[in-house]
Amino acid sequence: MPSQKPLKLLFYLPSLAGGGAERLLAQLATALMRRGHNVTLAVDTDSFENAGFLDPGVHQVRLGPNHVSNVLSLHRLMRETSPDASLSALCGQNLKHMFAAMLAGRLRRAVQSYHGFFEGEPRLLSRVSYLLTPLSSRLMARTVCVSDTLREELICRFRASRERTIRIYNGVQKSAATGAPAQARDKVKPIVLACGRLTPDKNYPFLVRAFARMKDRNARLVILGEGAERGRIEAEITRLALERRVSLPGYADAAPWYENASCFAMTSSRETFGLVIVEALAAGLPVVTTAAGGPDEILDHGRYGRVVEQGDEAAFAEALDAALVDPGDADMRLARAHEFSMETCAEAYEKLFYEIAPQ
Repeated sequence: MPSQKPLKLLFYLPSLAGGGAERLLAQLATALMRRGHNVTLAVDTDSFENAGFLDPGVHQVRLGPNHVSNVLSLHRLMRETSPDASLSALCGQNLKHMFAAMLAGRLRRAVQSYHGFFEGEPRLLSRVSYLLTPLSSRLMARTVCVSDTLREELICRFRASRERTIRIYNGVQKSAATGAPAQARDKVKPIVLACGRLTPDKNYPFLVRAFARMKDRNARLVILGEGAERGRIEAEITRLALERRVSLPGYADAAPWYENASCFAMTSSRETFGLVIVEALAAGLPVVTTAAGGPDEILDHGRYGRVVEQGDEAAFAEALDAALVDPGDADMRLARAHEFSMETCAEAYEKLFYEIAPQ
């Protein structure tokens, strides 16, 4: 419980769909509520993939699917509840949040957060939000980026306010994995695990091709997630005759997979953070990733995992084989993961909200 008075907070998301930003805000809302704050979560539409991360004590409000009505409904909610601070995540929500806060006269209590790169935002509203960053970052109280890589992108490329744009790393709840450490896991049929939406920027066809080059022919590859790239990934699996060794279970609870996996892989072309990498470290797993920005920061450029240059399938396969043969020091990985705990993240946001809340 904080020493200062509890805050009244309003969070705004498109939904509780199965993405990292949605999971983060559900967990953050829960953590702040449990620290004694009054938290309301507003969403545009219903979606339940990440609903299990939200404590029932967090009040939920559904605004509806129309953008204009979203702004007006959020404005009314702000006027009615008078939150000490409000937070939005994802670009389209940031734009609507800015207009709603403007109508409610609460811009100096409004915080927007960015979780992805411009190129990974296909929707027009999200791209407009990026282009308006020079304005929104100066009108709103703060702009939060989930990594130093993304912060520099916003400042240098999109002219965000350097003074008002800050970095707060995503937080991860303590791993639910209770199995054996990576060194003692199944070495007969080891599992290489990957998690994330099946989208072009995750570059899963590259992962499938690299996996096909591994010396360990008993290894299995499991890719958790769903998305438009499923057909392309399946075609690559078929082309390489890997149907018996590669599986795509869809969107699923990753905790049991972390517990049974032997290694974690990420092959993104660019990644602002990499929540799943922290989760893998927290489960004691060795990690292999491409040099993609955020993952480099988490792994401290190779200190806590193997980082491979983009496009090098042979090197990635070699790194996967090496991680299975020599997983390395699990205690080091656990200590690194603790630096990105949900408690640390919640404390950083709590400090920010107290800074902008009226005294």
